[in-house]
Amino acid sequence: MKTLYLECQMGAAGDMLTAALLELLPDKQAFFDKMECLKPLGVEVRAETAEKMGVRGTRMRVTVHGEEEESLDENGADDELHGHEHHHDHEHDHKHHHDHDHEHHHEHDHDHGGHEHHHHHAALGDIVGLIGGLELPEKVKQNARAVYKSIAEAESRVHGKDVNEVHFHEVGALDAVADVVGVCLLMDMLSPEQVICSPVHVGSGFVRCLHGVLPVPAPATAILLEGVPAYGGQIRGELCTPTGAALLKRFATRFGGRPVMQTLAVGYGMGKKDFERLNCVRAFLGECAEKETLVTRLECNLDDMTGEDIGFALERLMEAGAFDAYTAPIGMKKNRPGIMLSCLCEPDRADEFARLLFKHTTTLGVRREDMRRYVMERRVEEFSLEGESVRVKRAEGMGETRTKAEYEDLARIARKKDISLAQARAWAQQAEKK
Repeated sequence: MKTLYLECQMGAAGDMLTAALLELLPDKQAFFDKMECLKPLGVEVRAETAEKMGVRGTRMRVTVHGEEEESLDENGADDELHGHEHHHDHEHDHKHHHDHDHEHHHEHDHDHGGHEHHHHHAALGDIVGLIGGLELPEKVKQNARAVYKSIAEAESRVHGKDVNEVHFHEVGALDAVADVVGVCLLMDMLSPEQVICSPVHVGSGFVRCLHGVLPVPAPATAILLEGVPAYGGQIRGELCTPTGAALLKRFATRFGGRPVMQTLAVGYGMGKKDFERLNCVRAFLGECAEKETLVTRLECNLDDMTGEDIGFALERLMEAGAFDAYTAPIGMKKNRPGIMLSCLCEPDRADEFARLLFKHTTTLGVRREDMRRYVMERRVEEFSLEGESVRVKRAEGMGETRTKAEYEDLARIARKKDISLAQARAWAQQAEKK
């Protein structure tokens, strides 16, 4: 299975993700040819070789009418504003003064020069329309629109306004469009079957925004990372931006550790700022021989239920959609024989199945364990055996292939032909080979 693993130990920003994915692409010029569709908007995207701590990688530069946007961190220790660059999605080299309050997707105001510019503002509908007019595959535009919508929805929650009232700063918006479109395009060109992302390092300290000095992660980023494993640390600065968070949320199949995979390419997407650690997003593209998923096991011990009651509980668990439900004999305290009832389910349905266990058993406590499991790719095929329909389960993975005819179909044929189940199975296997 073609797998992309994103290592976000130094957070994620749109330009860093673009650079890391670009390094994985064999035909990089094909990417830049397609990004030419942004030139009529005054947007230019280029890649530069960058070296940090002796490691070479790629750094993306996005300019809008020749200008690059920058943002600032606030050092929480001494409350002194440092005029350094860091790897936020958007950089530019001048100061903006706004005549009215508005929101844009990273909410930073910037102070990097002695001249002023006034910029227009774009609503979500304007950005969606802009993306829709680009000469790109529809799937790329669909993903880009979804990412932008999620950013706008996060901002609307932060400010308590309708999503259509959220506006984006023009330079920042076009810069973000390049980041978002770039990542969506590269995902389409690389076409991984699954995308796994590490827990996200968000940084610490404060960031100066239009509305004041806010904690890291910025409010919109915190909302976008809901449901995503993330952590802070000693590094001062905004490591994960709203655009980076929205892109990870859009494409990640799941979040977790790096799976067992045969790596075919590694990409380094460099950030602008230098930290005590290598500031990059690292991307691994390779093959996983199996599909790795997460599963939750719920267990309880029972010593005061009848076999009929336990059987009914198992039926209810399976009817509710458990992957499996089973029992095992155990020895309990005071040498009492008992039964351990186990249920396998999806992690996000664990609470639901725990309630079922409390409802249908006499247990006073349920244990939970989240695990990874390897799953073979499975499908059901059907063929005709002298007018009789036979369904066959086929499983493939880790170099193995297995087939098994459905019991109900074999039993039906055995009864109808007055033969044994073993004979029906052998007959079906011979017919399938033909």
